[in-house]
Amino acid sequence: MQTSFDIATRGQGLYEFTREVVRWTGEQPRRDGLLTLFVRHTSCSLLIQENADPEVQTDLRNFFHRLVPPTTDPSMSYLTHTYEGPDDMPAHIKAAMMPVSLSIPVSGGRPVLGTWQGIYLFEHRDARHSRQVVAHLSS
Repeated sequence: MQTSFDIATRGQGLYEFTREVVRWTGEQPRRDGLLTLFVRHTSCSLLIQENADPEVQTDLRNFFHRLVPPTTDPSMSYLTHTYEGPDDMPAHIKAAMMPVSLSIPVSGGRPVLGTWQGIYLFEHRDARHSRQVVAHLSS
């Protein structure tokens, strides 16, 4: 079973799409298996992260911005890939540091996630984007 999720972003940040994944896995005839999610882009990532307190997402975004600032920051003057904007190469670095695919067990038609776990696309670019995440459920 395979599908894709289109996720519209409005700039840097975490975008939860757990509900969409739960809905899709619940519709599948296979009730148990392994769900693989893969993002088809090089400047965003996938994360399983806390979904109860929005401050977690704010702190993660702020931490990674501080860790890998835009190329306009003097500390990033060594970067050469700058023609797509000051957020582009830092976005590629962040995507290289974080997962672009996730594996999640599915039992009884539901992803086996912890109480406070959500599935997120982590957008690393400033501009709006339409991101595609491919889902594959295997038994």
